[in-house]
Amino acid sequence: MAGLLFLASCKKEGKEPEYNQNELAPLSVEFDNIVGGTNLYLNATTYTNAAGEDYTVSLLQYYVSNIKVYKADGTEYVVPQDSSYFLIKEGDQASGSALVNVPEGDYARLVFTLGVDSLRSTMDIDKRTGVLDPASGMDNGMYWGWNSGYIFLKMEGLSAAAPVDGSGQNKFRYHIGGFGGYSAPTINNIKEISIDLNQAGVAKVRKGRTSNIHLMVDIGKVMSGTTTVSIAANPTVMFSDFSTKIAANYAAMFSHDHTEN
Repeated sequence: MAGLLFLASCKKEGKEPEYNQNELAPLSVEFDNIVGGTNLYLNATTYTNAAGEDYTVSLLQYYVSNIKVYKADGTEYVVPQDSSYFLIKEGDQASGSALVNVPEGDYARLVFTLGVDSLRSTMDIDKRTGVLDPASGMDNGMYWGWNSGYIFLKMEGLSAAAPVDGSGQNKFRYHIGGFGGYSAPTINNIKEISIDLNQAGVAKVRKGRTSNIHLMVDIGKVMSGTTTVSIAANPTVMFSDFSTKIAANYAAMFSHDHTEN
């Protein structure tokens, strides 16, 4: 009898409950910021970039938007755009993930935009609320009032390789934005990120629980990749042609660590 009960228990635990694709259920995407294989700690740990320069990070923020999920057969679900804009802020636990609702199912791929798309960027103010409200964007330092545009990724810190600025600090600043609009058609730093979930666990979304896709975000790649970024040579990068090189780097900073179902 004990053996039969054990087998029955195993069978019960191993079988995934059926799902209803007409029901919406919660899916969370967690963004865990690191540098190489080390956790990111603001104003604390010293890191070394690909150019051999030591630095610390005092601020890291970036926009994630336009979330889509795909089943193994290619079936796509696009999260309604009004519910698909998030500001990830290192050091703020409440803004370290994106929570959306998608139909119940098993999802093998996650796609999202790093940045704010051109359509939303140019909509009327009443269509840009929450984290996209230009007023709150300026409070968070993620909106250029002078350029009427969003900063997609902001990373700041200290490095002896940077020159002393007006505050008396050796500070570097990378404020990357630009959606290829009419004002600067050649600068388009919007990046679409595609994550294959098969290797480290598909997301089995069901009502009554929250499936969580845990991503590692290696922000050290902001300064390494197709271009090695030297803080000494480029201590401040904002709305310039060089920003496209940093954007090409940070497009590769996301990797899938595991999925919790």
